[in-house]
Amino acid sequence: MIKIGLTGGIGSGKSTISNMLKKANIPVIDADLISKTVLNKYPCIIKNIEDAFGKKFFDKNHNLKRREFGDYIFKCSDRRCKYESIIMPYIKEDILFEMDSLDKEGNKLCILDAATLIENNFRKYVDELILVWINRMTQIDRVKERDNLTYDQVIIRIDSQMSLDEKKKYSNYILDNSKDLDTTKKNLKDILEQIVIKYKGVKCPEINI
Repeated sequence: MIKIGLTGGIGSGKSTISNMLKKANIPVIDADLISKTVLNKYPCIIKNIEDAFGKKFFDKNHNLKRREFGDYIFKCSDRRCKYESIIMPYIKEDILFEMDSLDKEGNKLCILDAATLIENNFRKYVDELILVWINRMTQIDRVKERDNLTYDQVIIRIDSQMSLDEKKKYSNYILDNSKDLDTTKKNLKDILEQIVIKYKGVKCPEINI
């Protein structure tokens, strides 16, 4: 099975690309979705977060206040690293389990959709890496509008991640998502077809995006 990483940055449009792939019936492993489900699946994560950061980030029902907690950890790389050291082993375990399951089911192609794929060293688990790229000003404007955040809040979130230009160094394919949707679809299909051609021994279904 060809394992393709899909990464980007906040506001780059990675989720839009991921949805295109799902509509094309290509299996997608969503690391962000897994990061949310593991909180319920492994109660020890919540306990470890509370022990490390305090009870103030939990509501009366003991649910994590995601927006407040996000604001807190994004302001400091040490806080973010501490949080990732708590949750990432569980995310990794579930991602690898899903990959193995898809392979055993006979799938010839799968996508790992992960914003911090490079930063968290998941690059070694995929064969190819596609970066969804846009310029910084477009990125700022999209996040401000989408999440109803201030300029300063957006900058904190963007700067907490590796820059899109830095991620280019680790990527096999760059998908420019700053143009119209039809252009993005065409470029995505071209990239996937290049990858399938590269792995001639793997018979993949026709790609229709």
